[in-house]
Amino acid sequence: MVKSLKIVVTGASGFIAKNLRKYLSEQNIELISISRNDFKNFKNEIKIISEHYEEKNILKKIKNSDVLIHLVGIGKQSVSSDFDMINTDLTKHVVNLSKKARIKKIIFLSGLGVSSTISLGYFISKYNAEKQIINSGLDFTIFRPSYIVGKDDLLSKNLKNQIKSGEIIIPGSGTYSIQPIRVSDVVKVIFESLSQLKFNNKIIDLVGPDYVTFEKYVKLFSKGTKTKIRKINLEDVYHDAIINSKSNFGIDDLNILIGNFKGNHKKLSKLSKIEFQSVLELLQSGRLL
Repeated sequence: MVKSLKIVVTGASGFIAKNLRKYLSEQNIELISISRNDFKNFKNEIKIISEHYEEKNILKKIKNSDVLIHLVGIGKQSVSSDFDMINTDLTKHVVNLSKKARIKKIIFLSGLGVSSTISLGYFISKYNAEKQIINSGLDFTIFRPSYIVGKDDLLSKNLKNQIKSGEIIIPGSGTYSIQPIRVSDVVKVIFESLSQLKFNNKIIDLVGPDYVTFEKYVKLFSKGTKTKIRKINLEDVYHDAIINSKSNFGIDDLNILIGNFKGNHKKLSKLSKIEFQSVLELLQSGRLL
């Protein structure tokens, strides 16, 4: 029975984790949630604050859990946190912790566009993290998500801040496309993958049913406001991202955005048997946020 599962969630204070933990708590699942930052507990949840995920602070508490859901990751580098450190090395550490704790399965959120042929640092770090998990000998499910949207997701917060300024910037042509998925659907898919064997040892695109140009998405998002939409030469946007830490778009944000990555939604829908919500329909109705 799913209700008897004991689940570990890393990166517990993040956007996806907050939504997932709330959903799992409502299903009466026992949670052990770990973060570098403090966060509010849900019912049936043990909270662990550990800046570096030290074994001495974690191992005994997560011993013999059923599944570890690894949600720690960064999409933008800094002097103190680079892709290899967080996306790859910490994943290796979490895999070793899971094996020592006799956890049976790892669920990992990688990134849409990750492959063995990609040349970008973010994707390479995620690919190497995937390899750590695949080679661990543990059961796994690796999801490769597109933009996950809902209240307080990073893309929506970025666009809302630009709306407040009266203008939204579109890098380049805006004809590149994204495949957003609603966070409420994401948590349902992860929930299904906890105990269903058909998800075991698979890499699955975590994408919504809509493949839409960024320009159309922005227009729908800002519908009903008086926000001006302006396209800027891509070279100028990249230059601003390089020299301005407060730029609307970081370099890796731009690489991901204009990558035009497309996932297999039909495979996800067939496997999960979930009726996914169209993000575009929610935008048009004003019910997304």
